Amino acid sequence: MDIPLRTHATTQERPRSLRYSRTWETGVSSIAEARDAVAALLSRARPAPVRRSVQDAQLVVSELLANAAAHAPGRCALLLELLPGAGALRVAVSDTSGQPPRRRPPDPGRVGGHGLHLVSMLSRDLEVTWLSLGKRITATVPLCHGTPG
Repeated sequence: MDIPLRTHATTQERPRSLRYSRTWETGVSSIAEARDAVAALLSRARPAPVRRSVQDAQLVVSELLANAAAHAPGRCALLLELLPGAGALRVAVSDTSGQPPRRRPPDPGRVGGHGLHLVSMLSRDLEVTWLSLGKRITATVPLCHGTPG
């Protein structure tokens, strides 16, 4: 019995993901620099995300790095990864704290303590991975495309 075989010629390389990474040896020195890195990375995305998506991703990065700076001494790392198709930005922040992230009860009168609520609202997925020294928090921020309305 003959089985028909189909072959596909691949003349193009598979699209690579766009990435950015940065490590701080003694705590985060510049959250503004990380926000700029988000904007620069997303400016290379095709299709290009709308401005609101870029701002949402910048806020997620700011909040995760601020939490790492406030609660974890020592080394901190940021990894941004935009997968082909530009449907989402994966944001991973590693720190040296062995404590799990805690969402504080909502309190509109409190200054601070709202970061994880914001990250959860802006991300479609939030994951904590325990490392040999500390943890990694990964948020997947969806990106919208098209003309802002």
